[in-house]
Amino acid sequence: MARFTVKIAAVLLAFIVAAPGPEVTAKKYVVGDNKSWKPNINYTIWAQGKHFYLGDWLYFVYDRNQHNLLEVNKRDYERCISDHPIRNWTRGAGRDVVTLNVTKHYYLLDGRGGCYGGMKLTVKVEKNPHSIL
Repeated sequence: MARFTVKIAAVLLAFIVAAPGPEVTAKKYVVGDNKSWKPNINYTIWAQGKHFYLGDWLYFVYDRNQHNLLEVNKRDYERCISDHPIRNWTRGAGRDVVTLNVTKHYYLLDGRGGCYGGMKLTVKVEKNPHSIL
Protein backbone atom coordinates (compact mmCIF):
# COMPACT_ATOMS: atom_id res chain seq x y z
CA MET A 1 0.00 0.00 0.00
CA ALA A 2 2.85 2.40 0.84
CA ARG A 3 4.45 1.85 -2.60
CA PHE A 4 1.14 2.54 -4.31
CA THR A 5 0.77 5.82 -2.38
CA VAL A 6 4.31 6.84 -3.32
CA LYS A 7 3.60 6.07 -7.00
CA ILE A 8 0.38 8.10 -6.91
CA ALA A 9 2.22 11.01 -5.28
CA ALA A 10 4.98 10.80 -7.89
CA VAL A 11 2.47 10.82 -10.76
CA LEU A 12 0.61 13.79 -9.27
CA LEU A 13 3.86 15.68 -8.78
CA ALA A 14 4.82 14.99 -12.40
CA PHE A 15 1.50 16.42 -13.60
CA ILE A 16 1.89 19.52 -11.45
CA VAL A 17 5.41 20.17 -12.70
CA ALA A 18 4.46 19.53 -16.34
CA ALA A 19 1.30 21.65 -16.23
CA PRO A 20 1.74 24.90 -18.10
CA GLY A 21 1.79 27.97 -15.90
CA PRO A 22 0.62 31.41 -16.87
CA GLU A 23 2.39 32.70 -19.94
CA VAL A 24 4.67 35.61 -19.14
CA THR A 25 5.70 37.68 -22.12
CA ALA A 26 7.04 41.17 -22.48
CA LYS A 27 4.49 43.78 -23.43
CA LYS A 28 5.08 46.60 -25.92
CA TYR A 29 3.45 49.90 -25.02
CA VAL A 30 3.09 52.55 -27.70
CA VAL A 31 3.48 55.68 -25.59
CA GLY A 32 0.45 57.91 -26.08
CA ASP A 33 -1.25 55.17 -28.10
CA ASN A 34 -2.43 56.69 -31.40
CA LYS A 35 -1.47 60.21 -30.25
CA SER A 36 2.22 59.27 -30.07
CA TRP A 37 4.92 61.34 -28.29
CA LYS A 38 4.07 65.00 -28.76
CA PRO A 39 3.15 68.11 -26.73
CA ASN A 40 -0.17 68.69 -25.00
CA ILE A 41 -0.75 65.03 -24.07
CA ASN A 42 -1.02 64.06 -20.41
CA TYR A 43 1.26 61.04 -20.21
CA THR A 44 0.56 60.65 -16.49
CA ILE A 45 -3.05 59.89 -17.38
CA TRP A 46 -1.90 57.63 -20.22
CA ALA A 47 0.21 55.56 -17.78
CA GLN A 48 -2.51 55.25 -15.12
CA GLY A 49 -3.72 51.72 -14.62
CA LYS A 50 -0.85 50.21 -16.55
CA HIS A 51 1.62 47.87 -14.87
CA PHE A 52 5.15 47.96 -16.22
CA TYR A 53 7.25 44.85 -15.70
CA LEU A 54 10.81 43.80 -16.38
CA GLY A 55 11.27 43.13 -20.08
CA ASP A 56 8.41 45.35 -21.24
CA TRP A 57 9.07 47.96 -23.92
CA LEU A 58 8.06 51.58 -24.27
CA TYR A 59 7.79 52.49 -27.94
CA PHE A 60 8.01 56.21 -28.71
CA VAL A 61 6.92 57.65 -32.07
CA TYR A 62 7.70 61.33 -32.68
CA ASP A 63 9.02 63.94 -35.09
CA ARG A 64 12.79 63.46 -34.81
CA ASN A 65 13.46 66.96 -36.15
CA GLN A 66 11.61 68.56 -33.23
CA HIS A 67 11.90 66.17 -30.28
CA ASN A 68 14.14 63.66 -28.58
CA LEU A 69 13.95 61.14 -25.74
CA LEU A 70 16.08 61.44 -22.62
CA GLU A 71 16.17 59.60 -19.31
CA VAL A 72 16.89 61.91 -16.39
CA ASN A 73 16.82 61.75 -12.59
CA LYS A 74 13.69 62.58 -10.60
CA ARG A 75 14.79 66.11 -9.72
CA ASP A 76 15.52 67.01 -13.34
CA TYR A 77 12.29 65.34 -14.45
CA GLU A 78 10.24 67.49 -12.08
CA ARG A 79 11.96 70.66 -13.38
CA CYS A 80 12.18 69.69 -17.08
CA ILE A 81 15.97 69.91 -17.00
CA SER A 82 17.74 67.94 -19.72
CA ASP A 83 21.32 69.22 -19.40
CA HIS A 84 22.81 66.03 -17.95
CA PRO A 85 20.70 63.02 -18.92
CA ILE A 86 21.31 59.57 -17.48
CA ARG A 87 20.77 58.21 -20.98
CA ASN A 88 19.86 59.49 -24.39
CA TRP A 89 17.38 57.00 -25.88
CA THR A 90 17.15 58.94 -29.16
CA ARG A 91 18.34 56.85 -32.08
CA GLY A 92 17.58 59.36 -34.82
CA ALA A 93 14.58 57.82 -36.54
CA GLY A 94 11.80 59.10 -34.27
CA ARG A 95 10.87 55.48 -33.55
CA ASP A 96 12.67 54.69 -30.31
CA VAL A 97 12.33 51.85 -27.84
CA VAL A 98 13.08 51.97 -24.13
CA THR A 99 13.55 48.43 -22.87
CA LEU A 100 12.52 48.27 -19.23
CA ASN A 101 15.27 45.96 -18.03
CA VAL A 102 15.82 47.30 -14.49
CA THR A 103 13.35 47.47 -11.62
CA LYS A 104 13.29 51.20 -10.90
CA HIS A 105 11.49 54.42 -11.73
CA TYR A 106 12.24 55.62 -15.24
CA TYR A 107 12.00 59.38 -15.74
CA LEU A 108 11.73 60.20 -19.44
CA LEU A 109 11.31 63.54 -21.17
CA ASP A 110 11.77 65.51 -24.35
CA GLY A 111 14.93 67.59 -24.00
CA ARG A 112 14.12 70.02 -26.80
CA GLY A 113 11.52 72.03 -24.90
CA GLY A 114 8.60 69.64 -25.27
CA CYS A 115 8.80 68.73 -21.58
CA TYR A 116 7.22 72.10 -20.75
CA GLY A 117 4.32 71.12 -23.02
CA GLY A 118 3.82 67.83 -21.19
CA MET A 119 6.25 65.55 -23.02
CA LYS A 120 7.41 63.68 -19.95
CA LEU A 121 6.64 60.26 -18.57
CA THR A 122 7.57 58.37 -15.45
CA VAL A 123 7.00 54.65 -15.03
CA LYS A 124 7.75 52.33 -12.14
CA VAL A 125 9.09 48.99 -13.33
CA GLU A 126 8.52 45.95 -11.17
CA LYS A 127 9.29 42.26 -11.35
CA ASN A 128 6.37 40.44 -12.91
CA PRO A 129 4.56 38.58 -10.11
CA HIS A 130 3.73 35.78 -12.57
CA SER A 131 7.35 35.27 -13.60
CA ILE A 132 9.10 32.14 -12.38
CA LEU A 133 12.51 33.84 -12.60
